[in-house]
Amino acid sequence: MEQYEGDIVDVIYYNEENGYTVAVLETQNDYITLVGTIPNIKEEEHIVVEGDWTFNPKFGKQFTVASHTFVLPEKVDDILRYLSSGIIKGVGEATAKRIVDEFKEETFVILQYHPEKIQEIDGIGKKRGETIAQSFQEHQASREVMIFLQKYGIRPNMGVKIYKRFGAKTANLLKENPYMLCSERIGIGFKRADDIAFKMGIEKHAPYRISAALLYTLGNASSNGNTYLPKEMWIEQTEGILGIPIGEIEDIIRDLLFNGQIKSEIEEGIEKIYSSSNYIAEVEAAHHIFELQNAKKDDIEIDVVKYLDEVEAKEGIKLADKQVEAVKTSVETGMMILTGGPGTGKTTTIKSILSIFAADNREILLCAPTGRAAKRMNETTGYEAKTIHRLLEYGFSEEVGEMNFNRNEENLLEADLIIIDEASMIDIQLMGYFLKAVPKHARVILVGDIDQLPSVGPGNVLKDIINSNCVKVIRLDEIFRQAQESMIVVNAHKINKGEFPLLNEKEKDFFFISSIREEKALNEIVSLYTKRLPKFLGLNSAEGNIQILSPSKKGLLGVNNLNDVIQRTVNPQREGVKEKKFGESTFRVGDRVMQIRNNYDIKWELIKEGFAIGQGSGIFNGDLGKIESINEASHIIEILFDEEKRVKYEFSDLEDLKLAYASTVHKSQGSEFPVIIMPMLGIPMQLLSRNLLYTGITRAQKLVVIVGSENILKRMISNDRVLKRHTSLKNRLVQIMEMYKENGFS
Repeated sequence: MEQYEGDIVDVIYYNEENGYTVAVLETQNDYITLVGTIPNIKEEEHIVVEGDWTFNPKFGKQFTVASHTFVLPEKVDDILRYLSSGIIKGVGEATAKRIVDEFKEETFVILQYHPEKIQEIDGIGKKRGETIAQSFQEHQASREVMIFLQKYGIRPNMGVKIYKRFGAKTANLLKENPYMLCSERIGIGFKRADDIAFKMGIEKHAPYRISAALLYTLGNASSNGNTYLPKEMWIEQTEGILGIPIGEIEDIIRDLLFNGQIKSEIEEGIEKIYSSSNYIAEVEAAHHIFELQNAKKDDIEIDVVKYLDEVEAKEGIKLADKQVEAVKTSVETGMMILTGGPGTGKTTTIKSILSIFAADNREILLCAPTGRAAKRMNETTGYEAKTIHRLLEYGFSEEVGEMNFNRNEENLLEADLIIIDEASMIDIQLMGYFLKAVPKHARVILVGDIDQLPSVGPGNVLKDIINSNCVKVIRLDEIFRQAQESMIVVNAHKINKGEFPLLNEKEKDFFFISSIREEKALNEIVSLYTKRLPKFLGLNSAEGNIQILSPSKKGLLGVNNLNDVIQRTVNPQREGVKEKKFGESTFRVGDRVMQIRNNYDIKWELIKEGFAIGQGSGIFNGDLGKIESINEASHIIEILFDEEKRVKYEFSDLEDLKLAYASTVHKSQGSEFPVIIMPMLGIPMQLLSRNLLYTGITRAQKLVVIVGSENILKRMISNDRVLKRHTSLKNRLVQIMEMYKENGFS
């Protein structure tokens, strides 16, 4: 194995995903072409490489790098060139010259050990000096961590995420317990962490290996919507990834129970195993719901029937009997659920309820799980609506030193009425946090469509509450005359009943284009998205007015391929438009993108008419945005979410983003779009379900176009089976109600 030292003068190719590099190294005597994995390489870097010479038939003689070490330059000219290269954030050519002129050969010593001296240089100041010093120190520390992680095959972008989570202590922490990589905020699977652990010499029977596998299996079940797993199923799944006898697992289970990391309950002869967070959320949510339902409320002074008569006369409307019942119930009870499909008058009912509470001078709060749903709620009611996270003032707490909800049992919301829209999207964790912050005198109304897909997160909250019969439920089932003119509404109800929809009615809004070949269907969809529908409707597809919703991610008509094809058509590579390649994706200014996992920590600015008017934290799974700018020097992409929240993403965070010209039906929950295009070919068997189809078409406001096979459409409509989730909220509510009855309470 040979060794060379020199400066990187050109980076010919660099793959951000895996760190694979083709670069030119200038040594004292020659120029050498390097190939191999060299994470975070930049021009002007001074580096020592070890490896062997190879010959490529196309490119000739190359030096394949087996290991490398970055070395800080020592000569003044080299130090200046290094700092001027943009490696350190906040340092350009002019700033680099001022720093090097001041400290010369001691520049790096000052940056590392006496960073406060940087602030004394004219034109830098305290704030910028701190930024420069911190960037330099983080750069050096991250280099060491990346080299350590590289030994275990962890790709560079994942390495950056690990470094952000654990900092300079990364190596020591992972040597003690590599299964920390399985945490939700890192996202490495158990098998990958297990491979790394074995390379570090971890024993197969190590207790924390078994513990990590048990917790990983439970966490995976939670990601699939379950709040618990039956113990036998849990152990069986865990044994499948561990490969050790059940006796050793049982010993660790006792430790996990003793330490409070998991909870166990026996019900009807079945032992249920919960993560402690899901267990606490479910138990507390059940108690809060029951207390809220039964707590004494202040009387509304208005005569509801008389007031509604006046509203009907003034607005020229006639409320259905169930709408009137819903308004009365909202006054009489602590919690109510208002459910119904499209066109059944949920919005009119909500507006009537709001009118009464406003007339009685009550404090009103409106919210929804997503920004788009909150914005739509604001537009339809005229009242301000927030996301649930914003309502609960989610952000960094100085007191506890981490992100949390500022509104809680010690700092209650100030409201007499709280209405949550799109309640089918709320998982048990978020519902638990919300209910903690609700004052007992308040009335809460959950509004949602029970026939849509359940939440992405754990639980089946809306359905469990409804099925418990512990909370008053008003089901709106009458389609109003105006809504009957929409085939979207009519067909949504037909599909929900298992009936085949009416297709291609003249001058209507629900169309079906038959195609039995995926290639032909793809061409149809691209043509519809880019030309025919924008021209026909006068809409701009690039602004999110037309959305492709595919049931699946993979395949010719899956989300991944559709996004690539549409991007090449509507936002292709061209001069003057900046782009950033990340893994297999390329992000360009103007692209529509989606966040694909919850990021509770990321900061955003609230933008109105071009100005920042507030700030907050958290971008969540399914949130949609548009890329505004890409800055290679600062490694930042700016994205505007929901047309109001501007977020700065570092390049290392781009794995949390996907193109969003097309998205899955699951990811579209809580959103509405003027036009929906749905492929109906190449769908995996497990996704051929009625509620997935129903959820997809009810995302459309003006037009639905389905492209594909009529047989596939029929199969989806006929399949009314819903994948069972293991949840206990319904049972908990029933048990609390029975306990109160046994003790003489009604």
